[in-house]
Amino acid sequence: MKRLLVIIILAIMFIGMGLVAFSENQIEQQVPISQKTLYRVDVGSSFNKVLVDLEQRDWLENTFWLKLYAKLNPQITDIKAGTYQIPANVSVKQLFSLLVSGVEHQFSITFVEGSTFKELLNLLAETQHIRFTLADMNRDQILNLLTQDYQHPEGLFFPDTYSFTAGSKDIDILKQAHQRMLQELAESWQNKAKDLPYNSAYEALIMASMVEKETAQIYEQPLIAAVFISRLAKNMRLQTDPTIIYGLGDRYTGDITYANIREKTAYNTYRIHGMPPTPISMPGKSAIEASLHPANSQYLYFVSKGNGEHHFSTTLKEHNRAVDKYIRGKN
Repeated sequence: MKRLLVIIILAIMFIGMGLVAFSENQIEQQVPISQKTLYRVDVGSSFNKVLVDLEQRDWLENTFWLKLYAKLNPQITDIKAGTYQIPANVSVKQLFSLLVSGVEHQFSITFVEGSTFKELLNLLAETQHIRFTLADMNRDQILNLLTQDYQHPEGLFFPDTYSFTAGSKDIDILKQAHQRMLQELAESWQNKAKDLPYNSAYEALIMASMVEKETAQIYEQPLIAAVFISRLAKNMRLQTDPTIIYGLGDRYTGDITYANIREKTAYNTYRIHGMPPTPISMPGKSAIEASLHPANSQYLYFVSKGNGEHHFSTTLKEHNRAVDKYIRGKN
């Protein structure tokens, strides 16, 4: 009887060891997905609920072995809610290590230089995995969620690529971009050149927004800024077309008419002296730096060559010749 009891105990031990070894082997098997796949664990989902879902997706053939493994390794049941990117050919063990880690997949959104606040809101609303909460708010209500220091949101966000997890709120991304702009602007303002016509960093931001809209060529930005600053010094109107467009808002049809030029809005620098009351776009770092470190030049005019670059002139006569050549097509 003693010998039989020993044999039974040994058999149970061997069977148990075999089951453990088999479960270890099963959890090292690959999940049958051939490409990166997003997987979401809802808040409140249990380990067993996830197992059922994975089985329904045909990612797991049999959950018995995984449940056995979990009895011996309970840490794999501590699954965190979130959206995860599952790599291709991942093992079952690696899959659950990821779900336990809580390291969610990072999505991204890019704010492009020269965009307006309205365009930012549209981009946020159209970007997947962002929770859009601002639909029923007007401009002032949104601004109040961000800051009490400014009267208008235009230009207060830094153009860059921002990461977020699924379900992040739009306002949180805006807050991140706003704080980044304040930081970048403050750093640039500290190291600004002397004798600039700005009473505050915000005025430099206004200038940078016009520079940003006038040229996509970074090397031209200090020249554009120098032209505007020189015109301000001579009490000349800035006469920059992007301010007309911004002042027209939704009424802009794609072409600037003579009536548009003559219309006096708060932003039309053909009709007002000085700079507009707010930025007209979201300037990037290079435009901010150009506005605070303009080129040393005597240029007072510039005109587009039609190839993304500009011709700069010091006199009106020279500028008119350039307009004839590049705009009117005259030799």
